[in-house]
Amino acid sequence: MKNTVLQNELVNLMGDKCSLSESTRSNYARGEDVFDPILPEAVLFPKTNEEISEIVKICNNHKTPIVPFGTGTSLEGSAVGIKNGITISLENMNKIISTNVQDFDCRVEAFVTREQLNEFLKDKGVFFPIDPGANASLGGMASTSASGTMAVKYGTMKSVVSGLTVVTASGEIIKTGTRVKKSSAGYNLTNLFVGSEGTLGIISEVHLRLSPIPESIMSAVCQFPTLEAAVLTAQEIIQYGIPIARIEMLNSDQMEISIKYSNLENLEIKPTLFFEFHGSKNSNKEHIEVVENLSQNNNGSQFKWAQSTEERNKLWKARHEVYYSVKAQKSNIRVYTTDVCVPISNLVECIKFAEEEIQKFGLKAPMVGHVGDGNFHTTMMYDPNKKEDYDLIRSFSNKLIDKALELDGTITGEHGVGIHKKEYLIKQHKDNIPLMKSIKKTLDPNNIMNPGKIFD
Repeated sequence: MKNTVLQNELVNLMGDKCSLSESTRSNYARGEDVFDPILPEAVLFPKTNEEISEIVKICNNHKTPIVPFGTGTSLEGSAVGIKNGITISLENMNKIISTNVQDFDCRVEAFVTREQLNEFLKDKGVFFPIDPGANASLGGMASTSASGTMAVKYGTMKSVVSGLTVVTASGEIIKTGTRVKKSSAGYNLTNLFVGSEGTLGIISEVHLRLSPIPESIMSAVCQFPTLEAAVLTAQEIIQYGIPIARIEMLNSDQMEISIKYSNLENLEIKPTLFFEFHGSKNSNKEHIEVVENLSQNNNGSQFKWAQSTEERNKLWKARHEVYYSVKAQKSNIRVYTTDVCVPISNLVECIKFAEEEIQKFGLKAPMVGHVGDGNFHTTMMYDPNKKEDYDLIRSFSNKLIDKALELDGTITGEHGVGIHKKEYLIKQHKDNIPLMKSIKKTLDPNNIMNPGKIFD
C-alpha cells in the first residue's frame, strides 16, 4: 500500500484477516458488471461489528476510501474497487442471529444469503420471499433495495427490512428500526440506508420480516403468439385483482436460450408467461381458472401446470438462471442488462417500444420481466474489446430510459445505480441530487464510503 502507516495499522489490527496479495485483491475488484476491475490496496475480512468499526475509524483518519463487498453479484458497478482504497469483505459475517417464528421475523448478519436463510427456515413454517436471480447476500440485497420474482405479492427489500445494524463513516455502530410492525418514532433511518449501496455506511446486520409458507403452491406456464399478447395478459391479471405470487415473462429469444440451458421440456420458442399461486387449495383453483381464461382470451396456448415440487423448482430455477444462461452463450463476453420499471398500465407500451428499438438497432436482446410489477430487463452480449458494440447498446439503453421516464417509470427497479446508471439518475432525480449529496456529506464528510457510486 502506498500509505505504509495505514498498512501497518490495518495489519496490526486484523493480522491474517488483512490480505495484500494481488490474487485476493483481484477476486474482490468487481461484481457481475460491465466494468474493468480496479484492485483495492487491501482486502479485509472482519468477523464482528467491532472489527468493522475499528477498520472504518482507521480509514476515516487517513481519508481512505472503503468498498463493502458481499457475494459480488452487483450488476451496476456498486462493488467495483477504488484505487488507493480498501475493500471490506463481509463473508465472515454469515450467522443467523435469531429467528422469531411467532412474530414472523429474524435477524441475520450481512453475508447470510437468501438460500442459506430459507434452508435454515424450511422446517419452521416460514420463509423469506425476496428472490433476485443470484443467490445474493442479504446485506447486499438491502444495500441495493433488491427484489425479484415475488415482489408482486411480497414486496421488495424496502418492504421486508424492519431494521439494520450499520457502521457509519465515523466508526459508530448504530441500530435502526424495530421488531414491531409499526412505529412513528422519528425519522425512518432504516429506509435511508436501504438502497444506499454502501455510500452512507456499511450494513452488517439485517432484521427481516418473514412470511408463512402457503398451504398450497401451484405453478404453470402459458405461451403466446406475440410478446404484446403475453404482457397484456399479465396486465389484465393484475388489474383484475388476482392475488398472484409471481408472474414472469420471457420473450422468444430468452426462451430459445433457456430451453437449451435449463433443459426445459415440451415448450416452444414463443413468448411465455410463468405463473405461481400461493394460498389455499380452493382459492388457488379459483384464481387459476380466471388466469387460464384471461390467457386464452389473448390467444394463450399450452397452459401447463407443474404437477410436482420437482417440476415447479425446475421451472423457477430456469427463470433464476436467465442472466447466466445468456452469459454462457459465448466466452469472453460481457452482459449489459437494463432494468426499467413502469406503472403496470404503461407496461405494454414500454415493452412494445423496447421491441421496436431492439429491431431498429439490430440487436439480439433476450428479455425477461417481473411483469406483475411493471419491471423488465433486456440482456445483451457484447465484446468488451469492441467499443462500438457497447456504444450501440448504450444508445438503445438511453432511448429505453427516456421512454420509461416519459411513462412515469424509473431508471432502475431493483439493480441499483452504482457507477453504470449515474447519468440516468440525473435524468430521473436532477432536482433531488443536491439533497442526496447533502445527506452524504453530513454522514460521510471525508467521502470514504464507496465514493463515486450513485453520484459523483
